[in-house]
Amino acid sequence: MIEEIHIHDLGVITDAVLPLGPGLSVLSGETGAGKTMVVTALGMLLGNRADAGAVRSGSAKALAEATVRVPAEHPAVGLVEESGGTVDHEDVGRAQEGLVLLSRTVSAEGRSRAHVGGRAAPVGTLGAVGETLVAVHGQSDQLRLKSPVAQRKSLDDYAGPPIAHELGLYREKLARYRSVVATLRAAKENSRERALQAQSLTTALAEIDAVEPVPGEDAQLDAESEKLTNLEALRSAALTAHTALSGSDDDDAAGANAVAMLSQAQQALENEADADPDLAALAVRVRELTVVAADVAADLSGYGSGLDEDGPARLAEVEARRSALRRLTKKYGATIDEVLAWADDARASLEKLVVDPHREEELRAEGEALRAGLEEHAATLLSLRRAAAKRLAAAVSEELTALAMPNATLVVAVEPAERFTDDGRDSIEFMLAPHAGATPRPLGKGASGGELSRIMLALEVVLSEVDPVPTFVFDEVDSGVGGKAAVEIGRRLKMLARNVQVLVVTHLPQVAAFADQHVLVTKSADSSVSDVKVLTHEERVVELARMLAGHEDSDAAREHARELLRGATA
Repeated sequence: MIEEIHIHDLGVITDAVLPLGPGLSVLSGETGAGKTMVVTALGMLLGNRADAGAVRSGSAKALAEATVRVPAEHPAVGLVEESGGTVDHEDVGRAQEGLVLLSRTVSAEGRSRAHVGGRAAPVGTLGAVGETLVAVHGQSDQLRLKSPVAQRKSLDDYAGPPIAHELGLYREKLARYRSVVATLRAAKENSRERALQAQSLTTALAEIDAVEPVPGEDAQLDAESEKLTNLEALRSAALTAHTALSGSDDDDAAGANAVAMLSQAQQALENEADADPDLAALAVRVRELTVVAADVAADLSGYGSGLDEDGPARLAEVEARRSALRRLTKKYGATIDEVLAWADDARASLEKLVVDPHREEELRAEGEALRAGLEEHAATLLSLRRAAAKRLAAAVSEELTALAMPNATLVVAVEPAERFTDDGRDSIEFMLAPHAGATPRPLGKGASGGELSRIMLALEVVLSEVDPVPTFVFDEVDSGVGGKAAVEIGRRLKMLARNVQVLVVTHLPQVAAFADQHVLVTKSADSSVSDVKVLTHEERVVELARMLAGHEDSDAAREHARELLRGATA
């Protein structure tokens, strides 16, 4: 609920703080005192268009600010925190509540700024938060239940759990139906293009499969080609190195090779090794060199003899294979590994492009079954909504009778529609027939501001237990009525205030008598400044007397006022 409203330099109000409590709060005051400025301030906090003309003459800007207390799980808390604002959380008994600060300024030049939770925010964000907290009903305000979406939600909330259960089943089936339809549509659309894509992929895969590349084969063949191209040079190098290490069969010079010379060095050292341990260690190291040289010489001999004598023929085979692989890497990837990865992806894409007739038939059959199920659920929803619409219309029409609109009837039309939506296959519209035999018209058309406020009051009273907004504001709800009808309006406002906070701007003492809190807006003698004050019990008597007779000092008027208060309390 709204705990406090602060208004500064708005209209005739220079600076006023309006504390509000739970239940029914009434604003009264003489014409021109500035009562509607409270409604204007709330409209600013709901994101309504900024009006520079509302700024007090001579002031730079007008301010509207509200402190609102909500349950911790209220949607407004999430909206404020998502926008970067702060919510002050408090433990109240066993529950946790949050305090939200909303503010809006309008400059004399028409510039507007909004703050949500102490943080600057777009006016749209302020409006989104405000819509979850306050519903204003007045001649110049948007109706909370005017949109088809809001009307559908209100009717479904009024219908209760049966609708919620059926709607859940319907939405599950609708989601699957849409998925099946999308799959079938994708299979049928652009069939020629899909066929061409499939043909192109099939040809490419056939080309790759014909070559039968092996992972890493291109790198392996590159190395082998380099070796075969330099075969004679490799053989000559191996022979030269082998001869230097161990000589050749044709070498008559004993000891002209490395192995022989190392053997001589080893023998010389070992002959004198016993005389000196250091020399013995050197002999061991020379022996190791001799062994290594002999091993290398043997390996070189094997390497040279192992070089392919059919090198040219093998080189031709390798180059032919490399050429075949290069044709693939030019088209499908920089390396054979990339070519093989492309082929894997192509096979997966080909499976999606080629529609399995059997699978398509299965999807078509499933779609038909799902549509039949949707038809049944939609028919059930239509039936449940029509039954709830009948009850809602009767309850609201009864309220309208008590609100001095005895011939008016609410009509809740629920009609079948052409296509399935997330909410069913029907359209919902709230309409009003102002008198018997009249053609029902949409809410907001053909009714005065006061009548419109009473219509919304009747709706809100009936819906308040299932679709509550924390705070309701009514302006001109008592326009054009008096006497018993005014008493009934006050009674209904009191009923609504059992579930939510209600703020009413009124001229009728019969309505004001039902208030839990009475706020008086007064103006100065020259009507240039207004002030706001919460009245005590005796001050309420005086104000009700003024509202009754225009003479607050009249004893008869004051006694009548006390009688009104006693009757409202009873």
